[in-house]
Amino acid sequence: METVGRLAGVSQVTVSRALSDPSKVSPKTLRKIREAIEVTGFVPNALAGALASRRSKLISALVPSITNIVYSSVIQAFTDGMRGHGYQILLSETGFVAEDEEALISLHLSRRPDAMLLVGIHHTAMARKMLLGAGIPVVEVWDITDSPVDLCVGFSHVEAGRVVAEFAHEAGYRRAGTVSAGDERALRRKTAFADRFAQLSGAPVSDVTFQGSASLARGREGLARLVEEQDFSQGVIFCSSDLLAQGIIIEAGSRGLAIPDQIAVIGFGDQDFAAHVEPSLTTVHVDYKSLGLTAAKAILGRLDGSRTAPPVTDLGFDIVRRLSA
Repeated sequence: METVGRLAGVSQVTVSRALSDPSKVSPKTLRKIREAIEVTGFVPNALAGALASRRSKLISALVPSITNIVYSSVIQAFTDGMRGHGYQILLSETGFVAEDEEALISLHLSRRPDAMLLVGIHHTAMARKMLLGAGIPVVEVWDITDSPVDLCVGFSHVEAGRVVAEFAHEAGYRRAGTVSAGDERALRRKTAFADRFAQLSGAPVSDVTFQGSASLARGREGLARLVEEQDFSQGVIFCSSDLLAQGIIIEAGSRGLAIPDQIAVIGFGDQDFAAHVEPSLTTVHVDYKSLGLTAAKAILGRLDGSRTAPPVTDLGFDIVRRLSA
């Protein structure tokens, strides 16, 4: 900062003030300081600034999968909402193992973020203890609970499963199956669907569940197993993701099974491709952008002291009916 000040013709104190609060420096002086910074390649010490201001301007975001478009869409909207207020996002991928998330929560808290975003409401007891002890705003997204760590923004996965079952039954389907990934939110949707459909139809629901994440290959395998091992036909299949549903559509085509006449398919997530596969996919729509922006607004309310956000924000979901069911 001494070198920057010398080049700009101002004191080191003025340089420090320009970096910490540009509004306190005249536009002319600020321009000179920025030109000097560009010449020298000076990078401010954010850690020292954080010690002085007690703000790191970093927001931690922990997601199960960076490549999953569902989570990346939420994070994109969340990042847009936070960046406009001068915050940057420190992002890590946790996978779906609670102990791995716990380790990353500890690591991120050691970096002293100003707030943290987590996906889901189920964490280890130690993770929850660390989060409560950190004393920073925490928003849990993609789910809701009556007892959030601090804030949660999302929807009920159990209710989503139930509503899809009622939709399928009202559409005239009397036989159903599920193809699901193994993460706990997918399993809650699957179980709620199966329980409600069986209650309405009086018929058990066939099931294929994979321990890993969703993929086209697993969607294809899921239909193959339902057809070959469980003699499934003339019914509806509820999938834990649109990716699995697309795999089922591909496998059905390879087997000469007509959709929806012989096999109907319902996905989850309403990803960009859902409206454009053949036949177009009936699915559950969640507003990712609204979810991310609402989470950002909730955290900003905590950080600026307004505390306008309620502890629980249920954004709900919609069933988008297309040609696959």
